[in-house]
Amino acid sequence: MRPDTLLVTGGAGFIGSALVRKLIRDTEYVVVTVDKLTYAGNLDSLEPVARAPRHRFERVDICDVRALRALFDQYQPVGVVHLAAESHVDRSIDGPAAFIRTNLLGTFTLLEEARRYWNRLGDERCDRFRFLHVSTDEVFGTLDEGCLFDEETAYAPNSPYSASKAGSDHLVRAWHRTYGLPVLTTNCSNNYGPYQFPEKLIPLVTLNALEGKPLPVYGGGVNVRDWLYVDDHADALLTVLEHGRIGETYCIGGRNERRNIDVVRAICGLMDELAPAPSGPHECLVTFVEDRPGHDLRYAIDARKIARELGWQPRHSFETGLRRTVEWYLTNRTWWERVRSGAYQGQRLGLPTAPLPRGRALEVSA
Repeated sequence: MRPDTLLVTGGAGFIGSALVRKLIRDTEYVVVTVDKLTYAGNLDSLEPVARAPRHRFERVDICDVRALRALFDQYQPVGVVHLAAESHVDRSIDGPAAFIRTNLLGTFTLLEEARRYWNRLGDERCDRFRFLHVSTDEVFGTLDEGCLFDEETAYAPNSPYSASKAGSDHLVRAWHRTYGLPVLTTNCSNNYGPYQFPEKLIPLVTLNALEGKPLPVYGGGVNVRDWLYVDDHADALLTVLEHGRIGETYCIGGRNERRNIDVVRAICGLMDELAPAPSGPHECLVTFVEDRPGHDLRYAIDARKIARELGWQPRHSFETGLRRTVEWYLTNRTWWERVRSGAYQGQRLGLPTAPLPRGRALEVSA
């Protein structure tokens, strides 16, 4: 019997490539990675599976109707895992149009082509088909102390990025309720781990510390995030795809709430141990900079539903995951040097309209 095929959109990105590597390593699926290869899409992240017999790569923009239709017709997938998205808050402040195009128009186009394909399937394959939409906890806005986001939390996005993702979530829900498309949705907390684009907080601070550069922190560093190791997230996505109830949403979190300043200090401690600097402790490089406009104070996920219904639990504590992550960046210099040889050189994005005072550090935040 021929193995089932999955389309993974955004599969050359950070979370997508982690999922593709897991699918090839731990399952029998044929995996078709679909990616436009924008700045954050990186074929180097797929190198461990690039020559695997069950892996295919297709460079396709999810807004391209004809290209998507050809993919569905050629590969006849049993499911779609939709991760393709513009995904950085600061970039959405600088240029929201790309986020509206990819996250809204792209999701709409993919839903329509999935629906066209699904409607033509025979009964058995029609019943087995799934469309898994991967979203973020940022669609819920900021969170008060003592509360947690869950599947019933009202949407209140506060950035162009989170608004575009909220819109895509609503499209997926509507295509299920209106057309019966068998969808699943997940909302995750902040991911971290190997192969993450270095504009994000943990890789940026790690690489800046390695190079003796300032370690920028927005405001007072008191913003709180729930950190999820990317391999745990990939495991959760596979669990939802294979065992989730059609039409349901599952919140995925790492149960690792940390203030941004504490994350930076933890990285400094690991760097002091693993790559000590002649100039002294890395924490002396910490530099507080002007806060991001509309910066949500706190995110945290209540992941009890996915634990209760599907038996998923994160396997990594923040301490073990962070050590693995820092060690990976220290031993994979070629990967991040190739990334940084392109347009992104660690500059701060999403600045307020008014310029920062001269001499303030550059930063990218979680």
